[in-house]
Amino acid sequence: MDRSIAIRADGVSKRFAVHTRKATSLKERLVARRHADERPFYALTDVTLAIEAGHTVGLIGANGSGKSTLLKVLAGILRPTTGTVDARGRIASLLELGAGFNGELSGRENVYLNASLLGLTRRETDRLFDSIVDFAELGESIDNPVKHYSSGMYVRLGFAVAVHVDPDILLVDEVLAVGDEAFARKCLGQISQFQTEGRTILFVSHALDLVETICDRGVVLDHGSVIYDGDPAYATGTLRGLLGTDRNPADDAGTPGLTIGGITVAGEAGEPARDEFVGGDPMAVRIVLDVREDVVGSCHELAAVVMGAGGLPVWVMRVTPDGGLPRLPGRWTVDFVTECPPVHGGFRIAVRVADAAGTTIGAAQGGQTFWVRTGKQGGLVDVPFQVKAEGVEW
Repeated sequence: MDRSIAIRADGVSKRFAVHTRKATSLKERLVARRHADERPFYALTDVTLAIEAGHTVGLIGANGSGKSTLLKVLAGILRPTTGTVDARGRIASLLELGAGFNGELSGRENVYLNASLLGLTRRETDRLFDSIVDFAELGESIDNPVKHYSSGMYVRLGFAVAVHVDPDILLVDEVLAVGDEAFARKCLGQISQFQTEGRTILFVSHALDLVETICDRGVVLDHGSVIYDGDPAYATGTLRGLLGTDRNPADDAGTPGLTIGGITVAGEAGEPARDEFVGGDPMAVRIVLDVREDVVGSCHELAAVVMGAGGLPVWVMRVTPDGGLPRLPGRWTVDFVTECPPVHGGFRIAVRVADAAGTTIGAAQGGQTFWVRTGKQGGLVDVPFQVKAEGVEW
């Protein structure tokens, strides 16, 4: 495996058996097995990911999309049905509330148990024990059986052990949402320190603002498949679009009699949609509108706004009746034909129809994401520059 890759999944699928009827006796269960009363359910389907060392990756998706299953496969807790997983370095994982804890044992005993499972010797755990207890804020409760712990105490102890075993890779599930606000800040501080130290972090979260803030990459899962992998702001936008929570009242602004029926990005006008471009490629944005006679006189401007990550407008193309916008009622097909500029990233098209006063009378956002692969990743454009530096010697 490439030494720059901390963890890799190649063609990973995970199948579970779902029984179509419930057995009520041992005999019925055995007979049911012979009659194959089960159907396969794929929690993951052909997932391929390569996570570079030192990166922080947010794994997001709707409930049931396969996020936690993927994290368990990457951690080695579940075996993939097909495909392979490779990791470089020590993995520490916090995947489920109380996972790896024995409820009958005390917090102290569970610290040693968890640390040994993560590869630490007893001497190493002795050295780290006080720091773990201090981080978990458990005090005298460390000697109580963990079956009496609250959910917050579980999380604090599990996270404290995970971050003290000196992991190269940290895998964290949504369990951090159980902790209180003060402990969440402490966890974020530890994650920030890990980022500074160049460790690899992969976590599942429904807190999309957090993903945008601390991640440098976002992966969106839907029904067990990766549907987006890239910029975290665009990842959260993709998920919001999937969940239908990204709509703005302006998106639905409109006048009866004006319908924006389709928005397509292609290489040439009239061709099928195209999702990949390079700077300099021909590009055509097709917009289809249905306009009634009582509305056509109000349609003064049609604008196609190309939006980048986070809904940032990158460039705008406009047309008025003087520039060729139809003046008759009916179905309009308007093609904006251009040359793809030398930008880099994922983009979507928003459409706005305005009257002569500039008031929006119709708006919509296209569901197609298209990519422009130009320049160096990490910025929207490559800008030539020179460097001049001066200093005064101390």
